[in-house]
Amino acid sequence: MSADGLSPGQASRGSDRAPGPADTVSATYRDVLRTPGALRVFLPALVGRLSFAMVTLVLLLAVQQSTDSFAVAGAATGAFGLANVLASPYRARFVDRRGQRFALTLLATGFALGLAGLAWLTAQPAPSAWAIVALAAVGGLFPPPLGASMRVLWAALTPAGALRTKAYSVDAVCEELLFTTGPLLAAAAVSLASPAAGLLVTAAVAVLGTLGMTSSPASRVHVAAPAAGPARQHRPLRQPGFVPVLVALLGVGVVLGTVEVVAPAVADAQGSVGLAGVLLAAFAAGSAVGGLLYGHHSWRMRLQSRLIIAVLVMSVLCALLATIGAVVLLAVGLAAVGFFLAPSLVTGYLLADDLTAPEVRTEASSWINTAVNAGAAAAATGVGLAVDAVEPRFGFLLGAAVALLLLAVAASRLMRARQPHPA
Repeated sequence: MSADGLSPGQASRGSDRAPGPADTVSATYRDVLRTPGALRVFLPALVGRLSFAMVTLVLLLAVQQSTDSFAVAGAATGAFGLANVLASPYRARFVDRRGQRFALTLLATGFALGLAGLAWLTAQPAPSAWAIVALAAVGGLFPPPLGASMRVLWAALTPAGALRTKAYSVDAVCEELLFTTGPLLAAAAVSLASPAAGLLVTAAVAVLGTLGMTSSPASRVHVAAPAAGPARQHRPLRQPGFVPVLVALLGVGVVLGTVEVVAPAVADAQGSVGLAGVLLAAFAAGSAVGGLLYGHHSWRMRLQSRLIIAVLVMSVLCALLATIGAVVLLAVGLAAVGFFLAPSLVTGYLLADDLTAPEVRTEASSWINTAVNAGAAAAATGVGLAVDAVEPRFGFLLGAAVALLLLAVAASRLMRARQPHPA
């Protein structure tokens, strides 16, 4: 139940609430943040999500320093991401079935313990590569779905329409700002202390943010849902047009995973760990700017067309990064690629709302994240092998080619898809 007495499922429909001034096209980002109860849950949720902005880099650097191999480091981050992807729908259902306070706290604890185990293992002399990859996979089972849970709360706190669209946009933009500061904090922790310390700091941030979020009134009232789930035929993957959206977003994830491996490899070739944080921060900063402008604009173009264009331009720009030699220009190029990341994600969330029934939109939102994470995990593994074998910048070409192939597969079906459940 939300702060105004509605359950999240009831509030997410938004059909029985009369639009107010903030529900019109004039709704602003300030209206979102002034929503009663929003900041109390949103700010700690962002703190917890900061750990997700840090974990990839600290894990990659910890394993690479411990094993002296980007191939093993890429395999570890790939195993972490793959386990995260496979477990994501089940974690989302677990939160819905048991309520946010119990489920998110339990998952955050498991996530922190996994990172602590990796910190201990990578600090040992000559640790087993297989043990590192296996433990990384175990840790990837537990990241609490704070993003999907926050979107459920946005649906409970805001009416359908312009205000909720703005809420999704500000959520995505703030998350990308986390990915601007997260790599910098991760690189600083590794540089000032050690990779193991970076893993422990990441674990602490996840637990503190989750506890802050779940102690808020908006999250506390999100209690266990009835045991009987929605009809099988309403499941997101059964809805026409939804799978092509996921295929296109796989390509977005491939570009994301490529950047997260190749940028640190370029920094390592330059002899500077701190440079990795700067390059990834430039990528995330570009995404934040793109998401902010995307949410501010009133669009006439269909959601499907917007997604195709965003993924196409993002992939082409990623390929062009392979031609850039100067590090400063590479940071600018990464910002240009990142400019299309948040708009792609926001478009995916809006399509999830429009292509699925109201009672399964939490699961649909989780599938959007799952698709992106799956692409990122696969790219981290494959591109990591390529980076060890050839010049690091070749990884940009490889990732871009795969993303364009996935978009080509999805594009025609995307354009034929209708929106049977417009939010």
